[in-house]
Amino acid sequence: MHFHSLPVYKYSHEFLKIEDMNIDNTASQMRKGVLEFCILSVIKQGEAYPSDIIDKMKAANLNILEGTLYPLLTRLKNAEFLTYRWIESNSGPPRKYFSLTEKGNAFYKELEATWNELANAVKALSEAEQEFTAEQEQSAEKEQTINNNPEEFGNQNFNNP
Repeated sequence: MHFHSLPVYKYSHEFLKIEDMNIDNTASQMRKGVLEFCILSVIKQGEAYPSDIIDKMKAANLNILEGTLYPLLTRLKNAEFLTYRWIESNSGPPRKYFSLTEKGNAFYKELEATWNELANAVKALSEAEQEFTAEQEQSAEKEQTINNNPEEFGNQNFNNP
């Protein structure tokens, strides 16, 4: 087996070789995975115009382009999670404002529960890893102290038993 022929994994209809994966790709995939939930979170706060959704997402450090937002809004509307109404504008054409439907509220609650479950699992795993790392560091420090002070610890050297 040659190491240069690494397996290919599929992420969001894109093929990425392991060797080509970096934090930007992973972060992008993670953001894509929560976009619907974030969009619905903004709309749940009250009727929203697409540029307002973009602004709120940017303020939360989740940049989204119109070319990404509009297809998601259309998909959510077609799934009957969103409805909209036209409001006349003083500075141009009428604006489409989105709001959650009853079905959309139920879907949002399911997404919220899923998000909380996932966030708690990730937190538990990352905290467990941090605790394990801290224990390893403490053990290494103790070993170093014993090895540096053999007379104090009965000449026990962990490096040379």
